[in-house]
Amino acid sequence: MIYLLGALLHARVGNPGLLRLSEYLSVRAIGAALTAIVLTLIVMPRFIWYLHKRGLVDQWRDTGVPSAFDKAGTPVMGGTIMIGCIVIGTLLWCNLASPYVLTVLVALLWFGAIGLVDDVAKWKTGSGNSGMTEAMKLLLQGVFAAAFVALLASPWSPLPARDAATLYVPFLKFPIARSALVYLPYVFVFMMLVGNAVNITDGMDGLAIVPSVFVVSVLGFFAYIMGNAIWAKYLFYPLLPGAGELIVFCAAFAGAGIGFLWYNAYPAQIFMGDAGSLAIGGCIATLSVLLKQEALFLILGGLFVVEAATSQIQDKIGIKWLGRRLFYRAPFHHQMQHTGLAETKVVIRLWIISGMLALAALATVKLR
Repeated sequence: MIYLLGALLHARVGNPGLLRLSEYLSVRAIGAALTAIVLTLIVMPRFIWYLHKRGLVDQWRDTGVPSAFDKAGTPVMGGTIMIGCIVIGTLLWCNLASPYVLTVLVALLWFGAIGLVDDVAKWKTGSGNSGMTEAMKLLLQGVFAAAFVALLASPWSPLPARDAATLYVPFLKFPIARSALVYLPYVFVFMMLVGNAVNITDGMDGLAIVPSVFVVSVLGFFAYIMGNAIWAKYLFYPLLPGAGELIVFCAAFAGAGIGFLWYNAYPAQIFMGDAGSLAIGGCIATLSVLLKQEALFLILGGLFVVEAATSQIQDKIGIKWLGRRLFYRAPFHHQMQHTGLAETKVVIRLWIISGMLALAALATVKLR
């Protein structure tokens, strides 16, 4: 909105004053981050009070970790405020003509809506294990993944035609595949897996949000590089015209995430709920595909990969197929807690690991 207002005034009067700064991505990214963090800090306390008043709190569920039991009664759905602040920050500071931004916003809202319905269902049944069925959640996520794949294969794809079906991997300058028959099914599976990875990780106070901010911030850096003709050519990345606008969205995400952490840090005053965790997963998956960094996610989002892998191995292979546990606890953060580490120490150590992985992902920019 501010970008369009500055452009309109520039066309009408020639000198829009301070609004001339809206032409710069750096200025709008800072504006989006500050807008999102301030809004989150202002609105969240009132939202927490409202949730307490309505009884919209976390429902008890057996995780096998005794220290998790006393968290029943903490308000949930904090992710809805985070999503709202991201959207407001983005709409206020982005160039809304960018198909990249619009695509990511749709992903954020779609996955967030699925999570919100699940949170409400859990509250109504009074059980943290009785929300929307896993099959229904996967079906609804699959609808978006299928629509996204269809968009990439269509003439209206945000990506240039030459890169719509190319797969890049870290440390290599050129794509390893250019086949739609290979790439598009890969994108569908990637969306489904990553869309749920954050949800699995979100099991301790502040655990999921900090790695998410790291991941989205690094993807914002890639958006700036790949949207800039000079940097893209110099670093041998595909040029994605208009992708630079995603840095404004990523800045709004980081701002809202930091604001949410203010209230989600141990002991949490509010949880993000499935509304937040699914929205973040869907958003990260969409960003990764649009920026051709799906393979990089194995490094950048390594924490989410490990959390999701240990959970699925324990549940699908260990318990359902072999009839026994393969780990003492799953996902990975509960395994660490089972060894006797305090929750805060587990969270901070996993933050450190996710930060190291983010730096490793940044290193691939030149190590190619």
